[in-house]
Amino acid sequence: MTLITDTPFADLEAQGRLLSPVFKGPTTKPGRFGFRGEIALAFQESMADEKRPPAIKLDQVMMVSSAGESAISFLAGFAPSLAHLKLLCEVLGDKLSPAGKYFFFAGNLDISEKYQIAYAGTNFWVLPLDEATVYNELLDIFHIEKSELKRLDTASKLDAIADKAATYSGKWKAISFEEGLKVMGPIKIRENRPV
Repeated sequence: MTLITDTPFADLEAQGRLLSPVFKGPTTKPGRFGFRGEIALAFQESMADEKRPPAIKLDQVMMVSSAGESAISFLAGFAPSLAHLKLLCEVLGDKLSPAGKYFFFAGNLDISEKYQIAYAGTNFWVLPLDEATVYNELLDIFHIEKSELKRLDTASKLDAIADKAATYSGKWKAISFEEGLKVMGPIKIRENRPV
């Protein structure tokens, strides 16, 4: 059985960055470990023993890695701002690889645009997320029918999406991170939504 300590997720777990797991464990693929939940990108200052929610996090995270690998092979998640891509790269560091497939959804991008941004030695597919979910958007990008996944458990769904991501080679408009910061809008404050 694949353990989290055999994967690049071990450091993130030790730092208390893997939050609200919907799934955290071995998947159905031998040697693969998966995570669905949130990644803390910046912590609030704690007072005494008080545990506070992170100041900034990546939401709706889906990611996998294999035992013995040093890098995360697939990652997708949502942040309120494209600017948080820099934080994500700082937190993950050498856990990102030029061969990995990384999808960064930002809440402050034009809903009609999609980009490829090379940053920190790797490539990100970057796109807006308004009312949809990361899960549903990935199904659209990878042309996966919901009915194909209907009877699968969470680990199997994660495997199916990660396998499709591994073969994805879509070409989107290439811009630099700095150009992305210039075209992004203000962070949208979501009202009347569950926390």
